[in-house]
Amino acid sequence: MTVVTAPGSGTAAQFAGTARLVRLALRRDRIQLPVWLLALTLLQWFSAASVIGLYPTDAERQSFAAVTAASPVALATNGIVSGYSIGAILASQIVMPLSLATGLMTTLIVVRHTRQNEETGRAELIGAAVVGRKALLTAALVVAVGANVAFGVLNLLVLLASDLPFDGSLALAAGVAAAGTAFAAIAAVAVQVTDSARTANGLAGAALGVAFLLRAVGDMTGTVTEGGTRVVTSWPTWLSPIGWAEQVRPYDDNAWWALLLPAAFAVAVVWIAYVLTEHRDLGSGLVPTRAGPPRASRSLPTVLGSAWRIQRMTLFWWAFGLVILAVVYGAIGDQVDDFLGDSDQVTDLFQQLGGGVEDLVNAYFAAIFGMMAIAVAGYAVQALLRMRSEEVAGRLEPVLSTAISRSRWMVAHVGLVTAGVVVLQLLTGVAAGLAYGVVIGDVSDQVTGLTGAALAFVPAILVVVGVAALLFGGLPGWSVGLSWGVLAVCLVFGLLGPLLGIPDAVRDLSPFAHIPAVPAEDIAAIPLIVLTLIALVAGAVGVALFRRRDITTS
Repeated sequence: MTVVTAPGSGTAAQFAGTARLVRLALRRDRIQLPVWLLALTLLQWFSAASVIGLYPTDAERQSFAAVTAASPVALATNGIVSGYSIGAILASQIVMPLSLATGLMTTLIVVRHTRQNEETGRAELIGAAVVGRKALLTAALVVAVGANVAFGVLNLLVLLASDLPFDGSLALAAGVAAAGTAFAAIAAVAVQVTDSARTANGLAGAALGVAFLLRAVGDMTGTVTEGGTRVVTSWPTWLSPIGWAEQVRPYDDNAWWALLLPAAFAVAVVWIAYVLTEHRDLGSGLVPTRAGPPRASRSLPTVLGSAWRIQRMTLFWWAFGLVILAVVYGAIGDQVDDFLGDSDQVTDLFQQLGGGVEDLVNAYFAAIFGMMAIAVAGYAVQALLRMRSEEVAGRLEPVLSTAISRSRWMVAHVGLVTAGVVVLQLLTGVAAGLAYGVVIGDVSDQVTGLTGAALAFVPAILVVVGVAALLFGGLPGWSVGLSWGVLAVCLVFGLLGPLLGIPDAVRDLSPFAHIPAVPAEDIAAIPLIVLTLIALVAGAVGVALFRRRDITTS
């Protein structure tokens, strides 16, 4: 199947209709894209405010930079250090996570407006008009690059508002935007190779993971110079788009030439993607789908078996990433005192994030488990929105035309996600406890204690599950944006509320604000029971609303 192209065989005909497709993509993303940009901007603002307030003197910044540069774990989880100015310290903390976040944002944009359009049949409908073969991919790339530029501008404004130098702020914003653009190019190739949006997202996500690992290895194996406050990376970092953003070294070298690496990479990879579009039909990928077994498993025709088939890879990849993070955070737990040094401001930060706990190690783990629980809630939202994807793609209606009822279908998905939340929290606690226990020589007690601390967050996460199910059942067209918005509210109000000075009455809107500061504090049963009941009621109402509404594809 091919796309109807504009008259003529010139280059212009290949891109006919791009402008209209860009407007269509922006209309579809009118909720998701602003949520992404707002979340990333808040993250940058919070990071800038924290670093400036926590390290007010040169002595504190130099001490922190030296400790970070000497710690392989810190280099792996944060990034390289380039001096000890306030801007350089901020760059060492924020360039890597922002590059990862923008990479994720842009890969999702590209896949959503290319491969997902083909999978759902939108591309075939669009192709019935006068649309060039390369217009769909070009429109997706324009939106993705535009999103990176928009965040770059917002990023720059936040940094300037924090009284940081203009040249270093521009270099940081440009480096992060360039990394995101490089990952958009990778996604452009992934959608040509694969034949489903899920596989394309998985392939692009794997590229993000490889880029992170290359950068981590290169940073950890680098050398330290200039009094122990500057890290010179080894060669693996230079193979990663995230590493290229680091090599700009904002507020230090401001190496503008380093931006040529992601720019050249993006141009070359996008050219490859355009070439590949000429060698496949609409709706197909260059790599054909592997033939399945001649007979389906006995569980596949069941409602639970089909739900597991849809949800399993999402759970697997989240488990893989969260276990790695938990191991890293657990291994670094014994170094908390060294990282904090004599800075009262940094100590106060961890104590606030850890619920006011005086013991720094316990405050550290309370803060880490809070952040990890928010991440698991992100898994829950993504997994639950698979129901909406099945509905929009038109695969749900044939399923419901069988003996499977709406209630059974939705309960199967929500039940699997609930089980997934418990499994992820269990793995997080065990991995962190094992790593920390090995370091301090007390594996048994630490695994038990930290696993219990992680599981204490399950009721709060289940409230997010219940609300997302409620939104899917009652407001399907708005469920995607609102579900991610609920997660953002939980992050800002529940986790960052104490640092931002948000009143307790407002913070209480987040279920995470009602979880005690485990592992330092005892687990109180009443808040956990109340949160679980709220989750059950919200989920039940969502199922009831789903039973009574129409199935939609938009």
